[in-house]
Amino acid sequence: MIGFRAACRSACKVLAIAATSAVGVVGLPLQGSASTSRVFIVKNDRGGMVRARANEVAQLRHSQLRVEIRANRCLSSCTMYLGAGDVCVNPSTTFGFHGPSYYGQALSPDRFEYWSQLISSHYPEPLRRWFMETGRYKTSGYYRIKGSQIIQMGGYPACV
Repeated sequence: MIGFRAACRSACKVLAIAATSAVGVVGLPLQGSASTSRVFIVKNDRGGMVRARANEVAQLRHSQLRVEIRANRCLSSCTMYLGAGDVCVNPSTTFGFHGPSYYGQALSPDRFEYWSQLISSHYPEPLRRWFMETGRYKTSGYYRIKGSQIIQMGGYPACV
């Protein structure tokens, strides 16, 4: 039996979405809080490996950190921070969405479906539905959506 790690190791090497590393992601203590709450601030981020981002988002959710997306741009796998739990969004942030690929090359239909489902699982409705019906089919460039539009869709407050 092939273990999950072996299967993932192979698949994870295959998938890269905007394979540059995250820039400007900072965790800071939240000032003025009665508890020991902390906040994770997302600054300009061009994306990265989907599996690594999914793991990072799961850790943020588990640690119950507040996630503030304050970037000028949050592209590709950066958009998965929307699934981190306690999230606020800067209305002026530009989010860039596109479907999964292997460094811009098409994936097999089953891999495309798997990675599309994984990415979309980090989005609330109606963003999830839009991504699965439209957004995932763009594999070159981005669909750009402003933070203000994400806020209007519901589920996220504006960062103050």
